[in-house]
Amino acid sequence: MNAIEFILAGMLAAATPFLLAALGELVAERAGVLNLGVEGLMALGAVLAFIVVYHGGGHFLGFIVAGLGSAALSLLFAFVTLGFRANQVAAGLAIGILGQGLSALFGKTYESLTVKGLPKLALPALSELPVVGGLFVQDIVVWISLVATLALWAILAYTKLGLIVRAVGENPKAAHAIGYSVISVRILAIAFGGAMAGFAGAYAAVVYTPLWADGMIAGRGWIAIALVVFGTWLTGRIFLGACLFGAVSLMGLAAQATGLDVPSQLLSSLPYLVTIIVLGIISADRRLLKLNGVASLGEPFER
Repeated sequence: MNAIEFILAGMLAAATPFLLAALGELVAERAGVLNLGVEGLMALGAVLAFIVVYHGGGHFLGFIVAGLGSAALSLLFAFVTLGFRANQVAAGLAIGILGQGLSALFGKTYESLTVKGLPKLALPALSELPVVGGLFVQDIVVWISLVATLALWAILAYTKLGLIVRAVGENPKAAHAIGYSVISVRILAIAFGGAMAGFAGAYAAVVYTPLWADGMIAGRGWIAIALVVFGTWLTGRIFLGACLFGAVSLMGLAAQATGLDVPSQLLSSLPYLVTIIVLGIISADRRLLKLNGVASLGEPFER
């Protein structure tokens, strides 16, 4: 397997934690809520899933517990920001730090332990194609993530539920005036975002790299938040961005495998360097951000 085949084969799996967390953050931001605690929510989901799977609960139960745990922590963020109208940036950072602290606390006794991952599922015929065949050999969570991406795109673009979420984010006072509960919609959006972050952390801990190490999320939550801006709040672009960052995260390993004489620290920093460059390019286009941005993002709602 050459470097290109290696990157293509692992790109979707590497992109899945970014994608799941970014989709959850997309829904929250579409509803007008900026949650910067994704990193901590992912870390909490990761440790909860690892503990469940390590003690024989199975991957399905591990993902459920991770989603519920991270959703519960995100509801604390909702309580502070929607109930007391606290600053969303400060509250999100606090929740992120809390999630990382809980992750370190719960995972202390599991350091360096491993669990069994999930088997790969290959699509007949497509998986036999030269060069790109590895794209079609993935675990079940990757396939579910792709379906979830399509489903979320359809819901936000073509259903009444998606219209309500977008209305609450664009003009909460108008949505309230026609009878929709802005607070309830935002609470559910925050909980959904928390659950998706938990799923993303679970995937990272028990499927993608099935071992526990403190700090294993390693900035993926921040990249997921950046992905929402990178994708200009559009599901398809977020998916493409997740694939880009997944590929970039594998380039370091591919370069090392080919014997390229580049410091490993520089290769490890590639995803974050790409994040900075891409955000700089996107932010320079004010028209694009204004066209697809969320009008009331980060603003508290007052009846």
